[in-house]
Amino acid sequence: MQRIIDIMARLRAPDGCPWDREQDAHSLKAYIIEEAYEVCEAIESGDPKKLCDELGDLLLQVVFQAQIANESGAFNINDVVNAISDKMERRHPHVFGDETAESAEQVMEQWEQRKLQEKGRKGYLDGIPKHLPGLLKARRISDKAALVGFEWPTIDGAKDKVDEEWAELQHAAKQDSHEDVVHELGDVLFALVNLSRYLKADPEDALRRTVGRFSKRFRYVENQILARGEQLQDVGLEAMDALWEEAKRLERDAK
Repeated sequence: MQRIIDIMARLRAPDGCPWDREQDAHSLKAYIIEEAYEVCEAIESGDPKKLCDELGDLLLQVVFQAQIANESGAFNINDVVNAISDKMERRHPHVFGDETAESAEQVMEQWEQRKLQEKGRKGYLDGIPKHLPGLLKARRISDKAALVGFEWPTIDGAKDKVDEEWAELQHAAKQDSHEDVVHELGDVLFALVNLSRYLKADPEDALRRTVGRFSKRFRYVENQILARGEQLQDVGLEAMDALWEEAKRLERDAK
């Protein structure tokens, strides 16, 4: 750990790297998000070496931010490590203290209660990052509401809500109001996200997998058409759909 800290300090020195010296906390925000997504991709790949590499890239962003803060006297990397260590001990009194927690659900309830107390938040939904992707943000809000009992007692209620919102979207689509369609589409998506909680499925991950399958199949369609010396826009939907089904069959056969 000390090695990367020393390297970053050297890069930020007056005679260090011009690019690194020009960065500030704001200019690095996009890199933090990008590296976090690359860590997720590495986890999904199942490749330990790739995961190790990507975790290093994400750690670099933490060290980079801490070095910038250290230069202004705000805090340093040791403060970051000590702060999270203290937080983990405070929020796990069932491990490091005298309290008990018999289930993961109980742990989460206690965790949220302590967050409210520690950060002076007024409500359970406070503190959810504004920049979270829509599906992930919806899931976090749904999870937090459920912690205080704002949920249906069984999955049937969540399923019925999806049906209800879908019917309202279909009705809105027949009307001449784009705003109503957007509103009802949002309700359908949120209802599906809430249903995913009952199904114990991550909606962001589920959609990402579907996008991956779609992309793979579409590339197959595209490659087959181009191999015949044709262009996609000229062959028509029927021909493309036949190739799409062929791609699906090949996927099933490969399993």
